[in-house]
Amino acid sequence: MTARLQINETDQTGTTDRGRAGSGADAWEWLRDAACVGADPELFFPVGDSDPAAEQVARAKEVCHSCPVERQCLEWALNTGRTSGVWGGTDEEERRRLRRNERRRVPAPRGRQASGPGGKRRPRTHQRDA
Repeated sequence: MTARLQINETDQTGTTDRGRAGSGADAWEWLRDAACVGADPELFFPVGDSDPAAEQVARAKEVCHSCPVERQCLEWALNTGRTSGVWGGTDEEERRRLRRNERRRVPAPRGRQASGPGGKRRPRTHQRDA
């Protein structure tokens, strides 16, 4: 769905992209090669969870999966917080899951012990009185 967006233009989600997608036209260079150029934007924003909406999502994803810039589109959608529509071959729930998994991968601050499966704990250095 990305091909219909223009810099500083409000998209169908009601947000403006000024300053969020990078600076200048270079940040949008990938857009020129998008498979969705010329496609009906409504295809990428299904309404509801019914069977017709699910079929619409599947058709939108087919367009995305044939796209040479699918990865750039997904990265852009994640970086700009797109919460609705199909972007980079993913729907809202799939992007939510990707964001959640990314937050879990952020390493703990230095000085904290690793714990959990496979985590190594430091041996105790003090002794208890018996």
